[in-house]
Amino acid sequence: MSATAATSPDQPLLSVLIPFYRDDPSSLVRALDAQSRTVAAAIEIVLCDDGSGDATLTTALENLKSELSTPLVLVTRPVNAGRAAARNVLAQAASGTWSLFLDADMTLPDGFLARWLNEIETEDFDAAFGGFEAEPADTPDGRLHAAISAASDIGGAEDRTRKGPTAFCTSNLLVRANIMPRVLFDEAFRGWGWEDVDWAVRAAQAGRLKHVDNPAGHRGWQSVEQLLARYRDAAANYALLLRKHPELAALPGAKAARTLRAVPGQAVLRGVWQGLARSETVPMRVRTLALKLWRASWAAEVIEQ
Repeated sequence: MSATAATSPDQPLLSVLIPFYRDDPSSLVRALDAQSRTVAAAIEIVLCDDGSGDATLTTALENLKSELSTPLVLVTRPVNAGRAAARNVLAQAASGTWSLFLDADMTLPDGFLARWLNEIETEDFDAAFGGFEAEPADTPDGRLHAAISAASDIGGAEDRTRKGPTAFCTSNLLVRANIMPRVLFDEAFRGWGWEDVDWAVRAAQAGRLKHVDNPAGHRGWQSVEQLLARYRDAAANYALLLRKHPELAALPGAKAARTLRAVPGQAVLRGVWQGLARSETVPMRVRTLALKLWRASWAAEVIEQ
């Protein structure tokens, strides 16, 4: 199937799916609209407000529709249900042959949509992750998040291919739409963390996955306090991931957690790691290591042997 046509005259080829919670996705929507005008394929944008409860934002997004050439659908949920549930809602609301998941705070390089449409024309995959590039933090408090993302999450397609499905993220994920009813995001993953890896491991059993080089810009870095809380709370999701997929016990994070389980004084050590992560006077590589140890220590409490 050519990227210039969908399966029927009224069906878009590509649905761009963007969940958000108390963020304004307007800048990304406008960037997508500008790029969609330069390609021949039919594209729609679908937003899911996952319980922001912000009537002003809702009105602004509804009004934005009149500025766009690209159809825009806004789904508003009354309460926050989490990342997995929001993405399932988006997948069910989409009408395109393909779905592209993006985060609301991402930026697009020139030709971003055109490159994805070229990939679709190859017809040699069912889901692909394009990667992302960390943009500089716009506040001092966001530098740690940007640094740990650069150290842990970003890599080219060749490097990510060696890691396989565990290197997939939902930020910049292209999926053949007919895969989604068979491989929904597991809503047992609450809050932040690991629902994307779980999805990719299961999707690899249902279809063909690949990594490509078509990165989007990543920004919206969280504060140190937000990051510490997020990594602490994500331990339960990590334990769920390992219960569902015991073969992932060899992941570096799982190994680190099992090692730390045998080390006494975890509460004291967490205080040290938390202090180092917060400190603006220690080298960034020390801060990122402290944050990783903080995350592994919380995981050590909940993962099975």
